Amino acid sequence: MKTSNELRPVPFAVERNDRIPARRYYDPAFFAAEREHLWPHVWQMACRLEEIPRSGDYVVYEILDLSVIVTRLDATTVKAYHNHCRHRGVELAEDRGSRPNGFVCPFHGWHWNLDGSTRFVFEPHLFAESNVAGDDLRLRECRVELWGGCAFINFDDAAPPLRESIEPFATMMDAWHVESLRTEWWLSARLPVNWKLAMEAFMEGYHVAATHPQLLPPGVANAAAATYCKIPEEHLTVTRFMTMGKEPGPAEVPAKDFIDLNIHFMKVLNSGMAGMTHAKDIAVAEAMRDETDLPANVLAASVAWRRKLNDAVVAEHRRKGMDIGDLNEVDRRKYGTAVNFCFPHYFLLPTYGSASSYRIRPLGPEECLFELWSLTRYPDGQDPPPIKTPTPMEWNDPRWPPIPAQDFSNLPRQQRGLRTKGFDYMRLSDQMEGLIGNNHKLIDGYLAGRDRAALLKAAQRVSGSIDVPIADLGL
Repeated sequence: MKTSNELRPVPFAVERNDRIPARRYYDPAFFAAEREHLWPHVWQMACRLEEIPRSGDYVVYEILDLSVIVTRLDATTVKAYHNHCRHRGVELAEDRGSRPNGFVCPFHGWHWNLDGSTRFVFEPHLFAESNVAGDDLRLRECRVELWGGCAFINFDDAAPPLRESIEPFATMMDAWHVESLRTEWWLSARLPVNWKLAMEAFMEGYHVAATHPQLLPPGVANAAAATYCKIPEEHLTVTRFMTMGKEPGPAEVPAKDFIDLNIHFMKVLNSGMAGMTHAKDIAVAEAMRDETDLPANVLAASVAWRRKLNDAVVAEHRRKGMDIGDLNEVDRRKYGTAVNFCFPHYFLLPTYGSASSYRIRPLGPEECLFELWSLTRYPDGQDPPPIKTPTPMEWNDPRWPPIPAQDFSNLPRQQRGLRTKGFDYMRLSDQMEGLIGNNHKLIDGYLAGRDRAALLKAAQRVSGSIDVPIADLGL
């Protein structure tokens, strides 16, 4: 690890992981440091592989002033190229499309094959031979690796491999077989907030009681009447903390009432996210309603219901030829958490047979692009809908599903509040909001220029499930 004398100074550095300086969310110097020292050195989810199913299909991924073409050569090979003509720097492609014969510059007509080799230079005799000959004219490759049904890119040729960089997230999501998920729909928004602020709305469940009151237990009217109970490790499935009423509920509930309550919450999450808990999984649960016996004890019933529903969802998917992991094995390995973060900007939220997914990219110090996917599985012979790049909506557009709309409603007010005189730093829960502080500490490691081994070790403490405590990342 570099000594303190060799490290770059970090503006508004995190001194305590549970106190995050406000100016990190709007200061131009801090944003400039991220632009130079973070984004060029981290793995970024560039596209889903179903966006480029055929040879010649491509997607352009942009992060700040960097642009990359991700294209499919054949069934097993995907390449990424820096998006510029080798002649005068014109961008070769925009958005998405298909170029089975390669990429042609619209300015002077120079042409490259899909493998990056040069196909055509207009009037090469007009140039010095050294400017139009040899491998120097090839399209410049950007690192690309495939995992989980996605292509990830990294501008740093010396960065550690993708999988090492995103563990334990990768192993957790492999158990779900997330590579078999396909896009059902895809939405985006330009949010008037710093990119980190947008991510942090989804890094903890502490906000649920106040922001999403429809998810409170029956009889709990508001956040003041709620409490968070830490789930015992042996019963841990989707969350580490359960939202409950301060007044204890009954220890025993009739099986049908318990099942009805669970189906109710599945439907609330389905309507609130327009996906995630998918309608087909709700149908499986409803079919079990009158034929499932459960223990009377609430905690025991919860565990038994989850196991039975997991088995039924898996059986229904496999009956229809859909690839899905063993959901009870996922739970046994403690990989069933509902919200999972992949440093620096990607989330997966698997629930039974489907999932939601988020990606956040900075557009400026106080503006970002937020993208939301609904992902599900399709039976043999049924194709997903065609993929189109979504036109960004306003954050308060009424077309947003209720739960992200509730999350978005907090963010502009938070961004403005951070600039208010007297607000110097956020005060985080060291139990439920630890991921936020840990993430900031890792960002500081990149900005300071910590060595790759230390950054990799720290990243493996950050990628994973949310609602985790503050950790010592060794940075």
